[in-house]
Order: sequence, then structure tokens, then C-alpha cells
Amino acid sequence: MESTIEQRVSVEETPKGSNWWGVLGFFIPLVGLILFLVWKATNPKSAKAAGIGALIGMILNLLLVIVTAVLPAMM
Repeated sequence: MESTIEQRVSVEETPKGSNWWGVLGFFIPLVGLILFLVWKATNPKSAKAAGIGALIGMILNLLLVIVTAVLPAMM
């Protein structure tokens, strides 16, 4: 009976993640990267969302820069 109570307490104390940190990381990738590095040990779900958002935001930003630099050169 005690092990069941201990398991329930540990599950309830697990912090929930928020996808809004991913949205913030997408629009401001530097903030997403910093949040990922700060939260990866204490709040892993929110850290993962912020890190993925930052990664996608940086990749799309890089693609946008490449496309805007290459297209005018081709015309």
C-alpha cells in the first residue's frame, strides 16, 4: 500500500509542459534556446517544447535568408 502512495505522489509532482514555450521559441529562437538550456533538468517537457520551437524557427529563418539571397541572383 505504501508503494502505491509513493508512486502517486511522484506522478503528481511531475511538472506539466506547455506548448506555448515552443511558440515563443519559434518566434524568438534565442529565448527558446536559453529556456531549453535552463529548464532541461528541472522542467524537461517545457524545455523540449522550447528547444524544438527554437530549432524549427532557426531552420526556417535560415531557409528564408537563403531563398531571398538566391532568388534575386537567379533572375
